[in-house]
Amino acid sequence: MAFWDVFTKENKKDLDKGLEKTKKNVFKKITRAVAGKSRVDEEVLDNLEEVLISSDVGVDTTLKIIVKIEERVARDKYFGTAELNKILKEEVTNLLAKTTENKFDIESVIKTGNPYVIMVVGVNGVGKTTTIGKLANLFKKSGKKVYLGAADTFRAAAIEQLEIWSNRVGVNIVKQKMGSDPASVAFDTLKSAKSNNADIVIIDTAGRLHNKINLMSELTKVKRVMKKVIPDAPHEVLLILDGSTGQNAFEQAKQFTKATEVNALAVTKLDGTAKGGVVIGVSDQFNIPVKYIGIGEGLNDLQLFNQKEFTDSLFDS
Repeated sequence: MAFWDVFTKENKKDLDKGLEKTKKNVFKKITRAVAGKSRVDEEVLDNLEEVLISSDVGVDTTLKIIVKIEERVARDKYFGTAELNKILKEEVTNLLAKTTENKFDIESVIKTGNPYVIMVVGVNGVGKTTTIGKLANLFKKSGKKVYLGAADTFRAAAIEQLEIWSNRVGVNIVKQKMGSDPASVAFDTLKSAKSNNADIVIIDTAGRLHNKINLMSELTKVKRVMKKVIPDAPHEVLLILDGSTGQNAFEQAKQFTKATEVNALAVTKLDGTAKGGVVIGVSDQFNIPVKYIGIGEGLNDLQLFNQKEFTDSLFDS
């Protein structure tokens, strides 16, 4: 099986189901916004602006989209409301396409003889450990040898949960006792993974630290220690955000992008919320690509994010 095929099989059907709540919410509001109107005018645009903001797209991103639609209305002179969904879909797709792509290619890194290292960050409760387990499962299904590093040593539950996932998926885990130095766990994980010819290493980190320890300093230390084993590690710093928290996801992204150099996002729990618009806003505002989305609780309900498929699913009637 080709490396990314495992991420794309049956995606569209599952994506439609996973985004159903957001889709219904957006469509209901857009229908109200254009009720009784045959063409897009200032009132329709004002209503659309309200729809996007209330769907947690975010104010700044919403204004960007509205300005683009205004430009098209001015250019095309007559712009019917029947076309609004199509144009909205195009503009959102274009906006998502402008986010910076992750400069590291997994296969290219593996060919150097080193594993591809993913450092996972995010607050407790966003589905961080679950996402790591699902990622490990997907990578293993694609034929890769995976190692997990339990570097969230401030919570015994975090170590236990990751160990449960490692056993469930059937991948290796490196751990130490609660209270151990997280950087030491990361170091041991990379050493072990490298010496055993692993392809992928996923390092869990603390979502919240004790008051005496600064999160930024701790994450910086973990990254610095990794580089002693693999100079360009971590190749990916993956921030996990809970899509159901709406605007709170923006605040989490703000804090973690200050704490470390995040270059990829995973947005979880989209199946249980009508706030899926946060995917659009957080990617645009922080200029970081959304790489994965979680659309269910099942082991295979983590998808590689496809910008066009996402907007097609969200805005197609």
